[in-house]
Amino acid sequence: MIKIFATDKVKELDQYTIQHEPISSIDLVERAATTFVHEFCRRYSKQVRIVIFAGQGNNGADALAIARLLNEESYRVETYLFNPTEHLSVECEQNKQRLLDMERIEFTEVVRDFEPPTLTDRDVVIDGLFGSGLNRPLTGGFAAMVNYINQSEAEVVAIDIPSGLFGEDNRKNDSEAIIKASLTLTFGFPKLAFLFPENEQYVGEWKILDIGIHPDAIYETASPYSLVTEEDISYSLKSRKRFAHKGTFGHALLIAGSKGKMGAALLSAKACLRSGAGLLTVHIPTRGESIFQTAFPEAMLSLDANPDYFSTVPEIGSYSAVGMGPGLGQHLESAAAIERILQSSTKPVVIDADAINIMASNKDLFNKIPPRSILTPHPKEFDRIAGESTNSYDRLMKAQSFAAEHKICIVLKGAYTAICSPAGNIYFNSCGNPGMATAGSGDVLTGIILSLLAQDYSPETAAVVGVFLHGTAGDLAAAFRSEESMIASDITDMLGKAFKQIK
Repeated sequence: MIKIFATDKVKELDQYTIQHEPISSIDLVERAATTFVHEFCRRYSKQVRIVIFAGQGNNGADALAIARLLNEESYRVETYLFNPTEHLSVECEQNKQRLLDMERIEFTEVVRDFEPPTLTDRDVVIDGLFGSGLNRPLTGGFAAMVNYINQSEAEVVAIDIPSGLFGEDNRKNDSEAIIKASLTLTFGFPKLAFLFPENEQYVGEWKILDIGIHPDAIYETASPYSLVTEEDISYSLKSRKRFAHKGTFGHALLIAGSKGKMGAALLSAKACLRSGAGLLTVHIPTRGESIFQTAFPEAMLSLDANPDYFSTVPEIGSYSAVGMGPGLGQHLESAAAIERILQSSTKPVVIDADAINIMASNKDLFNKIPPRSILTPHPKEFDRIAGESTNSYDRLMKAQSFAAEHKICIVLKGAYTAICSPAGNIYFNSCGNPGMATAGSGDVLTGIILSLLAQDYSPETAAVVGVFLHGTAGDLAAAFRSEESMIASDITDMLGKAFKQIK
């Protein structure tokens, strides 16, 4: 997994690398700049004009080194160094001198008055004003400069992090004083803020550049955050033994469906068996029997006493895992039945959709959830549980606390779905696409996670692996169907290829 470190740890990681590699600080800046330039040259032709804005600190040092290296690559580069206090970091001063030692450079050091260059849609701005160490909103001339860049038609590439953006919590930031980049080339690992939807307008596309941070520093520095990779999941998937039988892979119980919403139950059920569960029983209202027997004969049925919605609790003791919620509806009898399941289950339960909404209306039910159960809310559903959040960081912190308090897993769905474990760890998913924002996609995810839980994966692993399988299948479906044309059943149809790809 790729660890995601808080920005206050960045200097510690750099310092460890400097001391233990060993490497000088200026050479580490040079390494970062070289990596940046290699990626930049791969993306941009030498026909563009490059305008670089550098600040006084080490982000500015990176920018000045990049200016020199791009000059050496025969790009046309104009460089502006903002130095209003006439004090540069040691590395920034050194790189300023290295740049001045070159022939035929366009360099301006700004101390007081500044006439900004005209920026057009044919220009590329490289933003190196402020790095990840920033902890207060930009004001004055720097805020004005950011606004000027944002108002221009130039494409903006940020070094490490867009200037003005805080690496984690931006609740107290000034949204008008943050660079809006179309591309952010970040060093070592992503910043937590990159994973929140409200920051997409600032970060744009982002890519991690490996600058050789010492592996021992990464290993020894603790962080609750990590980005899950395909390699991690490939190690987590269980192999099947030759003499295995359907009982080996568990018997899942899915409680789902109501009048007008039997499709949700069907989507979730198909995803469950497509993800490897040996047996599946679906508890549905009696009205849905003929639909299921015809559309999905592989599933067994448990019929509710009510023809239209969930009202009676089946015997759950014999099942390997229980999931509930897709298309369930929010009837009073359903709420009472959910409470009885929570009280009687001795195993973790997967809780989604209407089951979450029912529980949100009676918050005492959360104290009855079996330990290590898995809740899969989207942001609005989670807000119903834990209260409105001011931004995504606030919501994530609430989810982390909620998971720890109730000893459950929270799968907070989104572009980078966050899986919050009872131990306080947060795993961000790295795959998936906007085409998955379609009706029934969450029902498919519930079926996948339920299947893995039934196969005796730990709840934490079932949640992390399930989300990644879901995202990978979604990416394969988008490649085949397009993001616009994808529907939820396309995700299920691609689960087999997703397993193959990951293995």
